[in-house]
Amino acid sequence: MKLLTPNLCKRLHWLLAVAVIVVFTAGTGFARKNPKVLVFCKTAGFHHNSIKPGVIAIRKLGAENKFEVDTTTDAKNINTGNLKQYKAVIFLSTTGDILNDEQQAAFENYIRSGGNFVGVHAATDCEYKWQWYGNLVGGYFASHPAQQMATIKVVDGKHISTKHLPAEWKRKDEWYNYKWMAKDLHVVLAIDETTYDAGKDKMGNHPMAWYHEYDGGRAFYTELGHTDESFAEPLYLQHLLGGIKYALGKKK
Repeated sequence: MKLLTPNLCKRLHWLLAVAVIVVFTAGTGFARKNPKVLVFCKTAGFHHNSIKPGVIAIRKLGAENKFEVDTTTDAKNINTGNLKQYKAVIFLSTTGDILNDEQQAAFENYIRSGGNFVGVHAATDCEYKWQWYGNLVGGYFASHPAQQMATIKVVDGKHISTKHLPAEWKRKDEWYNYKWMAKDLHVVLAIDETTYDAGKDKMGNHPMAWYHEYDGGRAFYTELGHTDESFAEPLYLQHLLGGIKYALGKKK
C-alpha cells in the first residue's frame, strides 16, 4: 500500500473543501436560482377573456426563458412578505379599484425596494385615484374605438422588446386612447392614427408601449394584448417577453 504524498494530501483537502462549499451553498439558498415573477390579474371592472390565454402564454415564456411564474387574482397576496420573492410583478389586464390602502403601501414599498413592474393592456384602466400607480404604469385609459387593423410604428428599435419587429407592424387589436400620461417615458411603440379610426379622443402623438425607471424600480407597459389571438402571435409574444426581460434587468 502506497502512502499519500504531501502534494496529493493538499489536493484532496482542497477538493473536500470545495465539495463542502457546494453542498452548503445549495442547502442554504445561496445557489443561483431562476428569478420569479407574479402575474396579478384581478378585475373589479371589465374582465378580459384574454387573461386566461395570457397567463398560459406567460407561463410558457417563463419555462422557455428560465424565469418562474406564479399567478393570482387575490389582492391579499400583494403584501410585503409575499412580494419579497418576486423580481417583477405583472399586472395582466387588471381593471378598476383592485388594492386597498394597505396593499397599495406594500406595493409602493416593493418598488422602492428594487422590485419591478410590467403592465399589459388594461393595466392602465385601474387605480385612477392612486396617482403613484399612474406614475408607475405611465398613463390612464380614456376610451377605445372598435377593434380594427392599424399600423404600429417602432419608435425605438434597439430596445429588447422591439428589436425583432418590423419598422411598421400591422395588426388587429383594441387600441386605447389616454386621458393622462406621465412625463419622461421612453416610448418604444406608437400607433399611426391615419391607419385607423381612433374615435373622439384621438391623440395625434399616440404612444402604445414604453418603459422607464420610477421610484426605485423598472416599469414596462404595452397597450397591446386585448385579443385572445395576441397570446398566440409570435411577434407579440416576443415583444411581451422583451418587456418582462427588461423588468428582470436583462438586456439581451
